[in-house]
Amino acid sequence: MDLRHLKYFVAVAEELNIGRAAARLHISQPPLTRQIRALEEELGVDLFVRTPKGVELTQAGEMFRTEANNIRMLVEGAIDRVQRAGEGKLGRLDVGIFGSGIYGVIPELLEAFRTRLPGVSIVLHTMSKNEQIEALRQRRITVGFNRMMPPLPDIGRELVTTERLLVAVHESHPLAGLAAVPFRALADHPLVLFPNVGRPSFIDKVIELCKQQGFEPHIAQEVGDAVTGIALVASGYGLSLIPESITSLQMPRVVYRPLADAPQATIDLSCLYRATDPSPLLRSFLGIVREYRDKWERRE
Repeated sequence: MDLRHLKYFVAVAEELNIGRAAARLHISQPPLTRQIRALEEELGVDLFVRTPKGVELTQAGEMFRTEANNIRMLVEGAIDRVQRAGEGKLGRLDVGIFGSGIYGVIPELLEAFRTRLPGVSIVLHTMSKNEQIEALRQRRITVGFNRMMPPLPDIGRELVTTERLLVAVHESHPLAGLAAVPFRALADHPLVLFPNVGRPSFIDKVIELCKQQGFEPHIAQEVGDAVTGIALVASGYGLSLIPESITSLQMPRVVYRPLADAPQATIDLSCLYRATDPSPLLRSFLGIVREYRDKWERRE
């Protein structure tokens, strides 16, 4: 028995007439009659009773009609799911994220993806840069998000956005009264930097920018994540340079100020993936990343 037999049986069961069923199936009547008889012989039961006007279903035929329709629905559903998976519209997307990246940009991007492709399950994994790279190579995640990604031959990189840097400062600090903070003013104050893992990291970017401005930064604390860094600013431990997306993290007694004179003070956010990954799901995701980047650039 194959799906063709079920198709032929259902047509006859719905038409209750071999001739009409054959016309519906675009085949001649004798082959259809032979297929129905072969099906009955295989099952060992009569599915139809022949009548002067056509055929009628036996009790076994009525039961088989129900089962045949259930099977067809299951098969059609499976075909639909497989086709959607082949188009990148169904499946599971494992995403590597990092501490400060969860503020602003990445949630917006994932929400856009979930709205466009609701059949895809998104699973998030918090990982350092090195952990993301290893997880990509081991196929434990499909994509990752990180900053300052060095070129690697087996890891692809799609730029999501380039964010400007701002200064996080305690509301009572003298610099909080400025509309914009001169970069060199940071030389006179202790800095709280993050993250202290996955080097080179954002800490190294800040140190490099300070050196370009002609001073060595006074680093009061190096901490693991943005929440801890901003909490220390709120406690008066120092200032912190942050990517703009982190301003969505509102904490009492902390205000954010732009830099007055450092257009080069920016940081990238990139989507990482296996360079040889051919999956339609990855193509769909990268397409939405590119759409989001274009929208972000127009917003700027």
